[in-house]
Amino acid sequence: MSGFLATALSGAAATCSGLGLARFAYVPLFPAMVAAGWVDGGGAGLLGAANLSGYLAGVLAAPHLARRFGVRRCLALGMALAALSFAACGANLGLPWFAFWRGLSGLGGGFLMGLAGPAVLAVIPAARRGTASGIVVAGVGSGIALGSLLVPLLAPLGLAWAWLGLAAAVLLFWALAAPHWPSPPAMPPATPGTRPKAAALLLAYGLSGAGMVAPMVYIADLAARGLGLGLGAGALIWLVFGGGAVCGTLLGGRAADRIGAPLAFRLWLGAQVAALGLSLVPAAPALLAAAALGGFAGVGVTAVTLALVRQRAGDRAAALWSGTSASYGVAQAAVAFALAALFAASGESHQAVFGAGLVLSFGALLVALRV
Repeated sequence: MSGFLATALSGAAATCSGLGLARFAYVPLFPAMVAAGWVDGGGAGLLGAANLSGYLAGVLAAPHLARRFGVRRCLALGMALAALSFAACGANLGLPWFAFWRGLSGLGGGFLMGLAGPAVLAVIPAARRGTASGIVVAGVGSGIALGSLLVPLLAPLGLAWAWLGLAAAVLLFWALAAPHWPSPPAMPPATPGTRPKAAALLLAYGLSGAGMVAPMVYIADLAARGLGLGLGAGALIWLVFGGGAVCGTLLGGRAADRIGAPLAFRLWLGAQVAALGLSLVPAAPALLAAAALGGFAGVGVTAVTLALVRQRAGDRAAALWSGTSASYGVAQAAVAFALAALFAASGESHQAVFGAGLVLSFGALLVALRV
């Protein structure tokens, strides 16, 4: 395996574990936990919000920890938190227990997502950084697809086995990726005037993340309970979402190299708006299309953004990526709690939460026109 590919795939293993599994494998578990009586619908939504809050803390802390302890140690810590949190959630000890561990899972995911991409791009030749960013972020979609396959396979044995199986998957990825993680030069602390200014990019990417909370937390439940299609259909919808995410990230990185990251950014956000619109159509074919397009655009836009950040900021890309990741995390955490409350108050109305997602996604597209 070439050095370029091994390095990029090691970053993909980190994002696969930290986001694809640690956050998104929960989506097909959402309706299963409700059906098993481990939590109710409002509580399940709250657990999604707890994970997003942990993610925000992780991306904010990641650069500081990396300067002190090194990137490789911080990536290992993120993998350890992801695996441990999965194992702990195999015990049904109540909502506060789940919320604590889902928060720690998000913290580990924040470390992995905040550090893996910039570390890989720092050691990759400039001409191949768009492709590398696509490979790294494709780990998210791959983890989504893997989780959508593992959960239905393991859940009939009991929810505890599903959680433990996901923990084992993270440990396997950790063992495979760790020897190839890069060791980029230490990033100096940001000082006034050194962080690249990109207010429109921060706002657009944050609104994009806010708009994607609805599908990233509720789309499997929309299929399983909202449309009455069952748990198998919910897992299938999430598998389609993951497949779209893999395509969207790989093509997003190449598009950033070929047509320029700003134009690709706008195109991917336009596709996100279309996906949220389709999710409001109460029919299985429309939801299938919404899942494919939502994964393609909503996850793929991260690869485009990573390439755009590198183009904009050069050697200061890590600082700007930390800011964009924080913007994304703040928006998603805030909106996740708001949507959990809206979901409970509206009698578990999926139309309400996906309608809010459409409005936020359209706002992201409007702001992106200024990037």
